[in-house]
Amino acid sequence: MALSRKKKTPSLRSTAPCVRVSVIMPVYNTADYLPAAIESILKQTYRAFELILVDDQSRDRSPEILQNYARRDKRIRLLRNETNLKLSRTLNRAIEAARGEYLVRMDSDDVSLPDRIAKQVAYLDAHPEVGVAGGAMDIIDGQDRLIGVRRYALTDGEIRARLFCYSPFSHPTIILRKAVLLQAGLYDPAYNPAEDYELYFRLGRLAKFGNLADTLLRYRVVPKSMTTGSTRAMEVKTLEIRRRAVKEFGYRMTFFDKIYGSLQQITMRLMPGVWRVWLFNTLRGWIK
Repeated sequence: MALSRKKKTPSLRSTAPCVRVSVIMPVYNTADYLPAAIESILKQTYRAFELILVDDQSRDRSPEILQNYARRDKRIRLLRNETNLKLSRTLNRAIEAARGEYLVRMDSDDVSLPDRIAKQVAYLDAHPEVGVAGGAMDIIDGQDRLIGVRRYALTDGEIRARLFCYSPFSHPTIILRKAVLLQAGLYDPAYNPAEDYELYFRLGRLAKFGNLADTLLRYRVVPKSMTTGSTRAMEVKTLEIRRRAVKEFGYRMTFFDKIYGSLQQITMRLMPGVWRVWLFNTLRGWIK
């Protein structure tokens, strides 16, 4: 009698690459700096990621650059908005498409240092109570020249003590737990151009904050940067966000926080935008 042969059990291992991290990069008219930004992600020492590039109807060479990179690297997923959705909605689209448990923010004119993602993944793995974490950054100009350095408070307690004085993270340096973000809710376009600051208050009700002491990013400042061109709009939204944090989210302001907020309102009426940026950057350096 012939012996029966056992059928091979099909492998349950997925043929798709394992993705723990989704890097989300919105793109709008940054052709001059876009290749360096993309390369800085593709050359990360950490490899288990996908790079989600969302073109928000760019009118320069950005779409062509994006398509060239997408053809060359399978880790890239390229999306294009049918209309110009602006930053918040573009980020939300990328988040909804993301497959990773961790989300890494990246702007299309900055440069991530090679071990950025590896350090941030290790940090979240070691601190399961933290829902969002950033790090220090070098500030560069359009010619890649170093013009400044910015560091942030590190621990949850230190970060919360400064929450009403300035944004506790550099937005393009953050890593988030996707599960916590989905629970808190995505970016709210009503708070543009301070949508990230508003999100941090919601995240802070669900998880702890943290920052790495390491420098993670080279942050580019050029004359047309949003932060230099929309100072007043950002300040108005910032004050609105702080009021909402107290009334709706249960945060409490210290006496110093209230004085600081009043000073900001006064200077909005009396000082030019450039002077206000200098003043509050100076004050930020004093607040330890």
